[in-house]
Amino acid sequence: MYRLFKLFWTYNLPRWSILVIDTGICAFALTIAFLLRFNFDAIPIADAKNLPYDYAIVLGVRFISFFISKTYKGVVRYTSSRDTVRIFLVIVGGSGLVFLLNVVALKFIYNFYFIPNSVIIIDALVSLFLLISSRLAIKAIYFETKNPTKEKMNVIIYGAGEAGIITKRTLDRDAAIKYKVVGFIDDNEKKWDRSLEGIFIYSPTKLQQLISDNEIEFVIISVQNISPKKKNEIADVCLTNNVRVLNVPPVTKWINGELSFNQIKSINIEDLLQRDAIKLDNATINAQLNAKTILITGAAGSIGSELARQCVKFNPEKIFLLDQAESPLHDLELEFNDKYKHIQFEVVMADVRNTERMKNVFNTFKPQLVFHAAAYKHVPMMENNPSESILTNILGTKNMADLAHQFAVERFVFVSTDKAVNPTNVMGASKRIAEIYIQSLGKQSPTKFITTRFGNVLGSNGSVIPRFKKQIEEGGPITITHPDITRYFMTIPEASQLVIEAASMGKGGEIFVFNMGNSVKIVDLARKMILLSGLKEGKDINIIFTGLRPGEKLFEELLADTENSLPTHHPQILIGKVREYNYNDVKHIIDELIVSFNTQNNQVIVQRMKELVPEFKSNNSVFEKLDEHK
Repeated sequence: MYRLFKLFWTYNLPRWSILVIDTGICAFALTIAFLLRFNFDAIPIADAKNLPYDYAIVLGVRFISFFISKTYKGVVRYTSSRDTVRIFLVIVGGSGLVFLLNVVALKFIYNFYFIPNSVIIIDALVSLFLLISSRLAIKAIYFETKNPTKEKMNVIIYGAGEAGIITKRTLDRDAAIKYKVVGFIDDNEKKWDRSLEGIFIYSPTKLQQLISDNEIEFVIISVQNISPKKKNEIADVCLTNNVRVLNVPPVTKWINGELSFNQIKSINIEDLLQRDAIKLDNATINAQLNAKTILITGAAGSIGSELARQCVKFNPEKIFLLDQAESPLHDLELEFNDKYKHIQFEVVMADVRNTERMKNVFNTFKPQLVFHAAAYKHVPMMENNPSESILTNILGTKNMADLAHQFAVERFVFVSTDKAVNPTNVMGASKRIAEIYIQSLGKQSPTKFITTRFGNVLGSNGSVIPRFKKQIEEGGPITITHPDITRYFMTIPEASQLVIEAASMGKGGEIFVFNMGNSVKIVDLARKMILLSGLKEGKDINIIFTGLRPGEKLFEELLADTENSLPTHHPQILIGKVREYNYNDVKHIIDELIVSFNTQNNQVIVQRMKELVPEFKSNNSVFEKLDEHK
């Protein structure tokens, strides 16, 4: 018997057998209909003599309709809502056909109904009930057999809307899943204490209690437009109780409009560090970008590529994507060919340090707007190679700015960094020198030179989060330079959108500083990432402190001590009031600094950088001794 039971679940019944069983169920339903119609008494002779015809016609209609609609071809234990709708339509349509045959028999053949209309209605209702309930019963028995309740992991779904219902049904339908939904959580108080598909809906204040009382393994966030603040609140409660948090992707990413369990992924740290969506002044931006020729340097990088994607939204005349990194630039070209065929664009392999090459670029393409994002940005790398920071971050920026002035570019937007503020490393100082040159050149140029300054971006090449993810995947340890180190974070799209917003509002000469929110303690970030991965610090993975790297700060700044800021119409963009320089003086010193590259003497190079940027104080670096003589 057990073997037969096992075979029943292991192998699908032949399709013809499902057709026969369904027809048999309909025969039983018709019998029940007659019994109910006549109150389980004897059927009158006039109706009894027509029974053979009644059964032949009704079951014939049912059999043919089942065959045509192919209701018998579905796997019963995976019955879905679509299957039940198909059965409903087939039964109602079949009963309608029997009713029409009844009418035909009344008028043209026997002059009376061969089957009472009340029996037709009762038969339809009973057939629907038996066919659907039998399938659901088999489905429930199958899933319970495969995944007994005692083996299931308890789950809470946050969000009792349409996405929440779909999420529950996705869990119910997936045979490989051993989850039991114990409750919905919803922010809408009108839904509290109600039942949704047999599951109660609770207030968010009950989340902690539900987790404690039910040994919850997962909380699945199904709300589509949940705020980052709310998402963080949910995650904090869950992670404190060692409960993993999953996230339902946006509807646009569902496969063929349907959600599958494989698409429900663990929430990641980027989701928790995001902020509310930025409101852009689209009209002003459109006026600056629409039908314009745009050149983006560093286009294959994190910020440059996202700037290109954001610019596409405003229908520029053409975009030139310039970078010296061949493979990433090729990848970007493939992406634009796939996604932005309606936009005229061209990839340009070039090095911003090569003056003649860049002059040819400006002369050939005649850009109206330039977004200069090309730069070396890794602090320890530049601390060990100061001469390279001179060539790329200073000479490269100077080349671009001079050519923008020479070819009367309308706007030149320089992407800087918070490390340019009170720099403690060569990289930050090189970016500050580039800021100084651009701002001083802007005083005597019709081109509007605009600088944007912000901190770390989430997921950028070489940033701390991808590094932590890799270390977690490899089993650790996670390496952090100092237990007290903090950083500001911003998403790549957010930073790029603010750059474009600042570019549109700039009148020339400004250094726009972005509101980065609250700084994040890196060790807390690492610990949260460990918990999000379902691991425990000290048990599954360790955190070790390696000491500050050359030139590294404990705390990043957005404004120098002597600077202040002015507000703009955008709450997340400020104008930094910085020290101003004379262009001729600056040009002379910077030219000498660039020439010093040929000496390949790091001490001389860094000394000249410090002369131009007095606030440049080296930290944890071999160049600290240069500050002793100031």
